[in-house]
Amino acid sequence: MIHLIKGVTLIIMCGTMIKMEVIDYKPPEGTNIIAGTSHFIKTVEDVYEALATSSPYLKFGIAFCEASGPTLIRFDGNDDELTREAIEIAKKVAAGHFFVILIKNGYPINVLPKLKQVDEIINIIVATANSVQFIVAETEQGRAVLGVVDGYKSKGVEGNKDKEERHEFLRKIGYKK
Repeated sequence: MIHLIKGVTLIIMCGTMIKMEVIDYKPPEGTNIIAGTSHFIKTVEDVYEALATSSPYLKFGIAFCEASGPTLIRFDGNDDELTREAIEIAKKVAAGHFFVILIKNGYPINVLPKLKQVDEIINIIVATANSVQFIVAETEQGRAVLGVVDGYKSKGVEGNKDKEERHEFLRKIGYKK
């Protein structure tokens, strides 16, 4: 049975009510979002160290939703604005073991290899500068991110001009020689 109530979908499955909602986020210009799941309270400190050692110019904010104990949003960062914004995203998502990182002065490609080496990180579900939508489910026990809509629907297949623009862009930002 499915019910729609003010933008929220309620599903009753095997006697369990599941509330579904979509949480929209648009990173400000020059900001990228990285989000995923992790499994331990030391995530914040280890992610901080991974980011801080990836580039001396990188600015970032981190928020992590603790899944047991006091179930607090743990946070850190080297930029107060990005840290506050990461906390706000974490408050809206509020799913156990969810983490969110906002970065400036760098791209996900610069930090993902180090993040993937953080022992606590289970997976990274999005790394982008695009608008995103977190698809969140809630049961009596808690909340979970089921997935992320990253950007927009494809409009077609690239042509020769599009290929040239892609090649030029990658060279302009220094990722290709």
